[in-house]
Amino acid sequence: MLVLGIILLLLGALFGVSILWVIGLVLAVVGGVLWIAGSTGHKVGSRAHYW
Repeated sequence: MLVLGIILLLLGALFGVSILWVIGLVLAVVGGVLWIAGSTGHKVGSRAHYW
């Protein structure tokens, strides 16, 4: 999710499409939060690890 968000951010910036920028930003933030929560030992969506 984090990688997809970064890719969409880059595509939105390159092509000037603001909706890609917004979706990419949301996905990057959510992916980052899930990554931090999973790496600190919290279960994410009943999974012990989130990749």
